[in-house]
Amino acid sequence: MAKADFYETLGVSKTADEKELKSAFRKMAMKYHPDKNPGDASAEQTFKNVNEAYETLKDPQKRAAYDRYGHAAFEQGGMGGGGGFQGGGFSDIFEDIFGEMMGGGRQRRSASGRERGGDLRYNMEISLEEAYAGKTAQIRVPTSITCDVCTGTGAKPGTSPKTCATCQGSGRVRAAQGFFSIERTCPTCHGRGQTISDPCTKCHGHGRVTEERSLSVNIPAGIEDGTRIRLSGEGEAGVRGGPAGDLYIFLSVKPHEFYQRDGADLYCTVPISMTTAALGGTFDVATLDGTKSRVSVPEGTQAGRQFRLKGKGMPVLRSTQVGDLYIQIQIETPQKLTKRQRELLKEFEEISSKDNNPESAGFFARMKEFFEG
Repeated sequence: MAKADFYETLGVSKTADEKELKSAFRKMAMKYHPDKNPGDASAEQTFKNVNEAYETLKDPQKRAAYDRYGHAAFEQGGMGGGGGFQGGGFSDIFEDIFGEMMGGGRQRRSASGRERGGDLRYNMEISLEEAYAGKTAQIRVPTSITCDVCTGTGAKPGTSPKTCATCQGSGRVRAAQGFFSIERTCPTCHGRGQTISDPCTKCHGHGRVTEERSLSVNIPAGIEDGTRIRLSGEGEAGVRGGPAGDLYIFLSVKPHEFYQRDGADLYCTVPISMTTAALGGTFDVATLDGTKSRVSVPEGTQAGRQFRLKGKGMPVLRSTQVGDLYIQIQIETPQKLTKRQRELLKEFEEISSKDNNPESAGFFARMKEFFEG
């Protein structure tokens, strides 16, 4: 059976440029890949034909020969397989096409071996007062920095790295596997694209050394528990002059002795005596802004009642707004009563009417009606 025209196989015109060829190959390879068509021999054959067509047309010399002589240009083994390392259209964009299917592609190094440094994490715990006011913190972080002897090249001063002879500086090699090629990290240079015959004595060829750095971190007022602060370029130094990674500060706010936080609002439970709740009174609470606020308790205050102190909560991050402070009343029952205190309480109970305790009187009245049907 005569082979189909390579341009027709890819669905492009004979004037298609490199970008159009690659785009067409991506679509066809995704559609007919054996993993997406298990057990479909027709799809597998189409996939092989698409790969063969792209292998030919992506190469300017092979494309010129094909345009002039057609399939006859390769009948003597020009497109033949064979082992060893070679170029391959499928492997060139294998990562682009199937990276999404396999959870994302890998990060390539540049031809010069430059590689971005790793990101670092630093856990910092601050108090609620510090979260309220903000602060500038000094931290010490062990990290990798560029070697000052070799300036990051990894080579002894006076020498320089050499282009890897195995991968020709690309950091990757391709191995033929049946009808397509698979790209792997170069085993000689380990993906860097360069080899060092005379390494630096300080960093031993790594181009980086470990050192503890002191950094200043600005904690803005109103910061919340779990917030992440990113310091760009403060992570590990890059390899072979590559860009540095980032440092991430993960903040946690310690529990406070008196206050609980909910967003920008603060909550505080204050116990008061039974007599204060019954007769009324006042008490002072210290707030996070360093001042005191007086709370007036009206006569007959019940347990659980809340008093709102406007503007005494937490500042809203990067805003002029401030939350509120809510004081919740907890009534304390007297303990260890003296004989006289007991007598007075019993006397008070005897002379009390339902009007003194309307909620309890009403509750038990409703319950009695419920049980009596």
